Amino acid sequence: MTQPALSMQIQELEGAIGVQLVERRAKGLRLTDDGREIARRAARILSDTRDLVDYARRRVGLLAGPLRLGVIPSVAPYLLPPLLPMLKENYPQLELHIRETQTDQLVRMLQNGSLDLLLLALPIDNPEVETIKLFEDRFVLAVPQDRELHNWVRATPDLVRQDRLLLLEEGHCFRDQALAFCQLRKLDSIDTFGASSLSTLVQMVASGLGLTLLPEISLDLEASRAKVRLIRFADPEPYRVLGLAWRSTSPRKRDFVELGKLVVATAGQRQPASDL
Repeated sequence: MTQPALSMQIQELEGAIGVQLVERRAKGLRLTDDGREIARRAARILSDTRDLVDYARRRVGLLAGPLRLGVIPSVAPYLLPPLLPMLKENYPQLELHIRETQTDQLVRMLQNGSLDLLLLALPIDNPEVETIKLFEDRFVLAVPQDRELHNWVRATPDLVRQDRLLLLEEGHCFRDQALAFCQLRKLDSIDTFGASSLSTLVQMVASGLGLTLLPEISLDLEASRAKVRLIRFADPEPYRVLGLAWRSTSPRKRDFVELGKLVVATAGQRQPASDL
């Protein structure tokens, strides 16, 4: 749609409802307070409309038709590759669309109806969102391969605080979980380096630039392609809870629970890191 056509439609809408929706300025448009509230309500209406369509489609069969799935970056590369073939084989009528981004954006997209289901770390503090726990994903410490440590050594927050801790950039929930466990808030010993993936962090550790925490689901992939040493944490081991989240108004809970079972089965097929 061209800009003049869009402006005309906005003006027609404003005339129809008798409310100014945007402020027209030299540098562009900005929503008014009324405009933001109407946009919020419109997003809810669209979301309810999609839920209505989903309700009608659920009679087609389990995990059939379109499904928009959002996944956080610290999960997608490790669970999706084995999960997608399993879905295709068992549910060929499923039309899966995947969006990978950070938690806050995924939750917003879920609320406005752009996504149907999220695979992410729990909890999600939102009364409009229903969740189920799938499994616990333990953390391990990755250090340079040439680091001299006894085999019986177990990682502790004190050990982490003595070195340069490499973490994902702001906005990643895994970063916040690592900081909370290590009880670190000061930035003098923390280096994000703009890292947006665990793969980047692992390569930095292999180059001797510091150490990092890794979720257990990533070890098969990340630890196999970089020269790092993995160390278990002393009890109680830190972990995150991975689960699914969807709008509480969605009629597709049976679909989501079934997909959750496949995710758990996929995670169970990974080789346990018993050699740490």
